[in-house]
Amino acid sequence: MVGELVIEGPEMIEVTNEKVDVAKEKLKEARTRQKSYADKHRRSLEFQPGYKYHPLHVISYPLDQIRADLSYVEEHEAILDRQDRVMRKKTIPFVKILWKNHPEREATWETEESIRTSYPHFLP
Repeated sequence: MVGELVIEGPEMIEVTNEKVDVAKEKLKEARTRQKSYADKHRRSLEFQPGYKYHPLHVISYPLDQIRADLSYVEEHEAILDRQDRVMRKKTIPFVKILWKNHPEREATWETEESIRTSYPHFLP
């Protein structure tokens, strides 16, 4: 081969080992740099006392509303607001539903169509 330097045998192993040592050294420098950053920004963990379970803290649901498979059906209480949302070429009517046994901040926006299918007696 003309113009190319070919390293063979022990010389090639020595060059490779030198390159591996350089790579290890650079990784070690990066690791110490990251460790020193992490050590400077480390905080001690402090825990606050939280809720402690008590057997008397049980939410009661009316037993006549609980099904045999232990599921509970949410019922609506009132319509708080109506709104038409425009989606590209289509206008979709939404209603804000207040659910029983929930505060007003947990009211949800539902499509009028889904409320009509689920609760036909609720909407006029």
